[in-house]
Amino acid sequence: MTKNSEHALIWFGAGVSIAEMLTGTYYASLGLKNGAYAILLGHLIGFIFMYLAGYISERSEKSSMETVKITFGKKGGILFAVLNVVQLAGWTAIMIYDGALSAGEILKYGSGVWAVVIGALIVLWIVVGITSLKWINTLAMTLLFVLTIILSRHVFSGEAAGPMGDAMSFGAAVELGAAMPLSWIPVVGDYTMNSEKKKIGAFVAAGVYTIVSIWMQFIGLGAALYAGETDISLVMIKAGIGTIGLLIVVLSTVTTTFLDAYSAGISSKSIFKRLNAKTVGVVVTILGTVLAMVYNMDDITGFLYLIGSVFAPMTAVLIADQLILKSKYIRKEFEISHLLSWAIGFIIYRKLLTKDFYLGVTFVNILITIAITVILNRIGLIIKKSNKKIEGK
Repeated sequence: MTKNSEHALIWFGAGVSIAEMLTGTYYASLGLKNGAYAILLGHLIGFIFMYLAGYISERSEKSSMETVKITFGKKGGILFAVLNVVQLAGWTAIMIYDGALSAGEILKYGSGVWAVVIGALIVLWIVVGITSLKWINTLAMTLLFVLTIILSRHVFSGEAAGPMGDAMSFGAAVELGAAMPLSWIPVVGDYTMNSEKKKIGAFVAAGVYTIVSIWMQFIGLGAALYAGETDISLVMIKAGIGTIGLLIVVLSTVTTTFLDAYSAGISSKSIFKRLNAKTVGVVVTILGTVLAMVYNMDDITGFLYLIGSVFAPMTAVLIADQLILKSKYIRKEFEISHLLSWAIGFIIYRKLLTKDFYLGVTFVNILITIAITVILNRIGLIIKKSNKKIEGK
């Protein structure tokens, strides 16, 4: 069983990352006040759905992708397991890329060398196991906490500048804020399914991650507006905290990316049961390291929106089916009505991206998709009753 203190450590490590800080710099075009509001509102939306996804796994004591099978069918759920492995491999590459780039700016051995170093440390984390590394993980989290406080003090010293960079609508900024916790929805259940106390473990996981993610994005926003820099590593160098900054970069990248890579392994078992989660996690890390060394991954907004379009409607159908319609068991190989609900939700999400909603696309999309799922379910029940009456005659 996983204790709440362990949940807190795991998700603190997930929240502290260079990618989170870099995302925070995107809000600079809104200025400090509106940028802060967008970060807070987006994360509130993300927290709600991240908690519900974690709670569903807690309640069923199944991994994220195994709970998806309850809703979409034994084979229908495999689609989302495959998509989840792909997005987690993508995140692994992005995190290693960002970490290596920042580390290379601070200590100039080249980003390729740092990618290998970070990748090797992630492999170590996976092979040894997070429970075996408990004291190291606790030490790393304590160190990260102290280091990020030091970084925050340096970033927010001085006077804030006005809005800077390309203009972003408030709704798009809220959507960006929700996208980060949303990206963890297909992962959070892998760690809450063994929670010591039901409901509380999911709340701790989603709560700690949300608070830390907000903190990191505030640092990014502050770096852009106070320090006039969107490159976090340069902010650290200018502040004279290069060594501290290097520790932040390396430790935060390892503790966050470990979750991505290892969860890719857990999700792969929903596709092929014989696969070993650790082995797949190591393979995903190696692949991510290679991709990080080969491809430019400076702008991830398109990737975030793609994740949202896949997993926001999936989460909506999951919530509707298991928390509203109260499904608990896999009933079919394919649950056609739920797959149809997801497909409609996916199309609606992509269409809504061209619109501007104050609460962002994700919130609107999830509400619409929940309604569609419940309506299609009711229609299905009416059709079944009608068929039974006809057969009875």
